[in-house]
Amino acid sequence: MAIKALRFFEPGKVAVVEMADPSPGPGEVVLKLHATGLCNSDVRVYLGEKKAAAGVIPGHEVSGEVAAIGAGAQATLGETVSLCPIWCCGTCSFCREGFRNRCPSRRTLGYDLDGGIAEYVVVPAPLVAMGHLIPMDPATPPEYRALLEPFACVLNSLVSLGVEAGRPLAIVGGGPMGLLHLIGARAMGAGPIMVVEPDEGRRRVAAAIGCAAAVTPEEALAVGKDLTRGDGFHGVSLAVGAAAAVPLALDLVRRLGWVNFFAGFPPGANHTLDLNRVHYDEVRIFGTQNAPFPLYWKSAAMIPNLQGLERVVTNRYTLANSAEAYSARLGREGLKSAVLM
Repeated sequence: MAIKALRFFEPGKVAVVEMADPSPGPGEVVLKLHATGLCNSDVRVYLGEKKAAAGVIPGHEVSGEVAAIGAGAQATLGETVSLCPIWCCGTCSFCREGFRNRCPSRRTLGYDLDGGIAEYVVVPAPLVAMGHLIPMDPATPPEYRALLEPFACVLNSLVSLGVEAGRPLAIVGGGPMGLLHLIGARAMGAGPIMVVEPDEGRRRVAAAIGCAAAVTPEEALAVGKDLTRGDGFHGVSLAVGAAAAVPLALDLVRRLGWVNFFAGFPPGANHTLDLNRVHYDEVRIFGTQNAPFPLYWKSAAMIPNLQGLERVVTNRYTLANSAEAYSARLGREGLKSAVLM
């Protein structure tokens, strides 16, 4: 029996094709996909700004159910799961310390190996053996279960920024990942939270989810000083990959504060820092990318109880018209896109 999948062939070219019905080898598991999210990184691959293997099935934000189990694989037939999509060596110093996302040998489903914009996907034996199938609440809609990976990335950002109850947070960028920051920070009790976003529609969404202020970049400094009594924000997440936004992020942070370059930047992006601002005000600047493995489990526990996800996942596509998800993101139509199988 043939199944359908979306394949990436080269920048600007994706198409739905037929392929053989997969069967699991030793240690492998076949997932029947319920939903797969389209990430900005997938769009960057489409634009040629980020690399992926020619012919690969995109999609690393997946949810589905265990449909077939290979010999020796530890899985439960019919269980509702999502994935940590990272294939790592398991033995390097990063893997031993729990940072599988920093493994030098890392490969990722949807970029290096077939991902989830398909009816079925084979989960490689190393991912199964390392526990990367994460059980999810089956009562949660599949497009929200597919947020496991992006929300784990957001949790990594928030934890790294020291977010906790009563600490002020600024989020520069009100796109899908910025709004997930807002949702996660609210759940963790942070406040006041300010979202900086030039697009009026996205500011309205941030305000509806619930923040102390949703402002334009031009308004941010004045409003931020008012919200923090002149101190600045304890944490600032730069949730948009625009080097031009770096100065604002640095202006918003307080002394002894933290700035996270959360979003990926275009190749060759750079910025000149005021080094004395970093030194004398003891500003911590860092980046996060993906998430340590334990945060996937925390993400799975939080997602069923998060408020506001329905305002982030706005565009839904069938597999047959999944290529349209790319053009919608490029045209800034809606926010987060999901392909429902």
